Amino acid sequence: MSPFKGQVGLQRILNAARYSLDGLRAAFIGEAAFRQLVLLNLLLIPAAWLFDVGRGERALMIAVCLLALIVELLNSAIEAAIDRISLERHPLSKNAKDMGSAAQLVALVMIALVWVSILLG
Repeated sequence: MSPFKGQVGLQRILNAARYSLDGLRAAFIGEAAFRQLVLLNLLLIPAAWLFDVGRGERALMIAVCLLALIVELLNSAIEAAIDRISLERHPLSKNAKDMGSAAQLVALVMIALVWVSILLG
């Protein structure tokens, strides 16, 4: 059993919240792509309220924006883990980083497709 898994109850929830905030802070400080996505979300999420769309459509427009942030956090975590293992160039490390990047590209394309299909549909 991991020594980092010792807390239970409210203390576990408080620790998890602190770790999550630490992760958000690290991503914001250390990852330009994350900061760019935060800016995109600060523009798109309020903009979603300006359009005459249904609640479900608006929720979807906002959800895909937030999903791109999630994907970027996971992509950054993969990159950090790979770099922690070794900074040596290796085909498997390249594949892992490229796949994380590809996931982010898919998330961004999904934002565009959802927004365009809702706004033009």
